[in-house]
Amino acid sequence: MKRIHKVAILGAGTMGARIAAHFANAGVPSFLLDIVPPDADGPARNKIAAAGLEAAKKSKPAAFFEPSLAQLITVGNFEDDLKRLADVDWIIEAVIENLDIKRSLLKKVEAIRKPGTIVTTNTSGLPVAKIAEGFSEDFRRSWFGTHFFNPPRYMRLLELIPTAEADRALIEAVAHFCDTQLGKGVVLAKDTPNFIGNRIGTFSVLNVIRLMQEMDMSIEDVDALTGQAVGWPRSATFRTIDLVGLDILGHVVSNMTENVRDERSDLRLPLFFQQMIERKWLGDKTKAGFYKKVKGGEGEEDARLGLDWKTLEYRPRQKTKFAALEMAKNVEETGARVRMLLGLEGAGPQKGDEAGAFLWAALSDLWTYSANRIPEISESVVEIDHAMRLGFNWELGPFELWDAAGVEATVARMKKEGHPVAANVEKLLASGQKFWYAEDPAAASGRKYWDLAASKWQRVDVPVGVWSVEVAKKSNGVVKKNAGASLVDLGEGVGCIQFHSKMNAIGADIISLITQSLKPGGPGENFDAFVITNDAQNFSVGANLMMLLMSVQEEEWDEIDLVIRQFQSMTQAIKFSAKPVVLAPFGLTLGGGCEMSLHAAARQPHAELYMGLVEVGVGLLPGGGGCKEMLLRAVDSASSIRPDGRGESVEMMEAMKKTFETIATAKVATSAHEARGLGFLCDSDRITMNRERVLFDAKARALELVRAGCRPPVMRTDIPAPGENILAALKMGVYLMRQGDFISDHEQKLGNKIAEVLCGGNVTSGTPVSEQYLLDLEREAFKSLCGEKKTQERIQYTLKTGKTLRN
Repeated sequence: MKRIHKVAILGAGTMGARIAAHFANAGVPSFLLDIVPPDADGPARNKIAAAGLEAAKKSKPAAFFEPSLAQLITVGNFEDDLKRLADVDWIIEAVIENLDIKRSLLKKVEAIRKPGTIVTTNTSGLPVAKIAEGFSEDFRRSWFGTHFFNPPRYMRLLELIPTAEADRALIEAVAHFCDTQLGKGVVLAKDTPNFIGNRIGTFSVLNVIRLMQEMDMSIEDVDALTGQAVGWPRSATFRTIDLVGLDILGHVVSNMTENVRDERSDLRLPLFFQQMIERKWLGDKTKAGFYKKVKGGEGEEDARLGLDWKTLEYRPRQKTKFAALEMAKNVEETGARVRMLLGLEGAGPQKGDEAGAFLWAALSDLWTYSANRIPEISESVVEIDHAMRLGFNWELGPFELWDAAGVEATVARMKKEGHPVAANVEKLLASGQKFWYAEDPAAASGRKYWDLAASKWQRVDVPVGVWSVEVAKKSNGVVKKNAGASLVDLGEGVGCIQFHSKMNAIGADIISLITQSLKPGGPGENFDAFVITNDAQNFSVGANLMMLLMSVQEEEWDEIDLVIRQFQSMTQAIKFSAKPVVLAPFGLTLGGGCEMSLHAAARQPHAELYMGLVEVGVGLLPGGGGCKEMLLRAVDSASSIRPDGRGESVEMMEAMKKTFETIATAKVATSAHEARGLGFLCDSDRITMNRERVLFDAKARALELVRAGCRPPVMRTDIPAPGENILAALKMGVYLMRQGDFISDHEQKLGNKIAEVLCGGNVTSGTPVSEQYLLDLEREAFKSLCGEKKTQERIQYTLKTGKTLRN
């Protein structure tokens, strides 16, 4: 398989620069080239490419995992630096969507590139094959489409568009590289306008806007119905358009209306949308779109206004009142929630149910349109579903959602109401099948799909290494389970402890299962190693605050003491387990989740890791061993401790200041790279770029530790306490923050408590202390803060809003 070590991106606009940034995230150097400005000389000849790189450095959300990675990008221009293309393995064209401009530039590339060098286009609007018409045979064999979604770091979909002449080995090389090194979910798409994701997504948006106008609904109504209620992102329809940009959507729709002729070609962007573009109301980039944020007065939060699409005037956001939607919020499972909203259960559709009528129209049209696109844009339902999950962050693709709602029941209703029914779904039902997918424990994906062309079931193929806990459950089984967690057999002597509580909050069930599974003679006795991870969007939001608040309000101090001891016992069980424990964190890994990670023998994080000890946000400090572990890292990282054992070196002071700031300001890493810099990860911890490979890589790491004869550490009793001198310095810093009115009285008290625990109390610097001593300090400080009224207020605020309260 062709190796990719260096790349070039032609075009340093928003997309090109951010593609280069993501290659840098993967550790791959690149050339980023663009045109020479008129009359430019010297370094100014690279001005446009340099400006693109600077924009990527400043972009929000961040394009780079950490700023230093930008040094892997070398800027240049099309006149002086095209010769550098002879040194790269892959060239990506990302210039303006103009056929003549692309072909003219690529003719120059053709004369310079080495034979066999991969060349792809990031076009989203032009036919891929047409761009390279008339080029050399070697160029055409190495030419195909690679459509990245913006922003490339966060949007996991990569549509790979082969041409008839493209070398399949090169396509496979790019697919493998993008999967393993860039973390992409690769979907093969046909060379049709807007490919898969934008074809289905654009239809859905246009149809939703049409329905909003016909049913006289507000943008807030539509966003309430087209978000998490149906398993789509919280940003729903119009917030998503604001995030993407109205001009970008306008361009995609324009390409579709110019080049697509299908049964719904009548759909167009409405007049009010065109007027918004004319007024430069393009969304977040111009601070006004379908929503507009306005600054609040002194002491007030910022407000977000909503647009009245009929008058094009902004007014306070309206609250929607759909009774059905309120009832559906109590239903956890998406399929059951959608069936309830569509009136497919119980008494059926209710008269006057505006929410149900809207969603039925939107979803039934989506299902029919998607089914009619096979085989036009895709050979099967699998690629369409995969594209919509990865490119639009849908929980379920159109056909998966159709299965969840019930194919037979929905088709019967379509016929009853006189709606058109796709020939492909008629074909499915005529074959005696009632679903697009079915379980297949023998498949690596755990699923099979109905192949319309072959009229038979086919396995859903996934690349080797793409795996999930749910698939492992079906193939290997569950050893032990309670309401909050399961012990799953991963095979080869590795067990997986999976969380499945709400938001993976850590409560008594999770604590109990981990502690039991890791102890000798427990349910994990027959395993040689363990992985702690799960399939959710986030690893864990931390401890179960609701249970803690109830105990605090009842003043059950003995119960609180017991809970903290149990949490600490669990983290110590992870650290001192006779069998290695690999923790595989991803997404939000906060508070107690972070503390668990700190205690593992190794970590195998996903690159997109948002990890931090955030307990101060609710008026507490890390009480499950987090302070202890961060202190140990500080002590071990200090390059010199005075020979007399007094931990007062400059290095020690700097390490302690960094550790204190990390905990006291609740710093949250925004990538695994940042987490390493904050001390949450070790240099030996390896990072997985593809979320779907985390479990496989974590198991491999666990087996590696077993083969290496990994043994648990011995509990330390000789930790040199930073002690009174560093404690005094930290407290002085806290005092000055209070004097400057940067923090409140409560925060001053909180900061002092953190300093006392981290320094091992007010003892002589260098005094040997044990890990258990530090755990006891943590527990007592945690309990004392629980009794503070301000702490209770903060916990209540967080439970109510999902946010933390300052001051």
